[in-house]
Amino acid sequence: MSAAATGVGSLPGGDAREAAKTVTGSFEEFPYLAELPARGPGADMIGRSLGLLVDMYAHVEPSGWRISDRPGRDSKRARSWLGEDLDALEEFTQGYTGKLKVQAVGPWTLAGALELHGGEAMLQDPGACRDLAGSLAEGLREHLADVRKRIPGADVVLQLDEPSLTAVLLGRVRSASGYRTYRAVDRQVVEGTLRDVFAVHDGDVVVHSCAPEVPFALLRRAGATGVSFDFSLLTEREDDTVGEAVEGGTKLFAGVVPGTDAPLSDPGGSVMGVRKLWRRLGLAPGTLAESVVVTPSCGLAGASPAYARAVQAHCVRAARSLADNPE
Repeated sequence: MSAAATGVGSLPGGDAREAAKTVTGSFEEFPYLAELPARGPGADMIGRSLGLLVDMYAHVEPSGWRISDRPGRDSKRARSWLGEDLDALEEFTQGYTGKLKVQAVGPWTLAGALELHGGEAMLQDPGACRDLAGSLAEGLREHLADVRKRIPGADVVLQLDEPSLTAVLLGRVRSASGYRTYRAVDRQVVEGTLRDVFAVHDGDVVVHSCAPEVPFALLRRAGATGVSFDFSLLTEREDDTVGEAVEGGTKLFAGVVPGTDAPLSDPGGSVMGVRKLWRRLGLAPGTLAESVVVTPSCGLAGASPAYARAVQAHCVRAARSLADNPE
């Protein structure tokens, strides 16, 4: 059993074909649909996901993305770039069979980033949050159907990016003025909303967050089959939760390599921490390869193109080292 490796989402540059070629060349067994935020608003992860919404629109203000009454140039641009990226990926995955990952921003990070007409985040309005999650679920359903039609051999993995999830649960998302924070959202409401959005996909759903204190247990209860996180932020306090997740069949997408230019150690050294975690948890080394997917710690949009290419190849070698020498 060889351990898998894949990317998180974003890459530097603005050329869709170049990105698709790099991704499919690096991750022959687990490619993903790259995001290229350098192209501008609408290619960023928030804008791209707002472009997926059904019957809900947004436009760019100096402060960020704000809700609109009708589709405008910003949401049209987001859709057109997504189409371009899908065309490029389709071209480089002719005849491909196997896992393929697509990413979108989850409902809670989106609610913290999208402004209502008055400039406050949608997060402060429970009814608006419900509408947003419903619109996102509908848009994801259409998007996933499109991906399956274009790449029929793909076993599609849906990744939802929720970097703000912990802040939403702990009441740490700042208001527009920055002087106060929005009230923490009830954990059951957060979990229920995630469960509804996850339900649009009958395959694997992975939640990505490169923030500290990822709520593993809540994500598992909501139905996530995998959690993608920055491995360097994991503390021993989280050992029990992580151990329970692995024993319950949750896949760990372990971000073990920095997302911005840094010296790369040997591939075996990059996954040393994962082996140590397995020993601390008392898990069988043989299960490492099937439970862990090796990734960069976060998206690579801030990296140089050369580093982004090197990191992806490095992740594949690190995954191989995990499978060959699990002890």
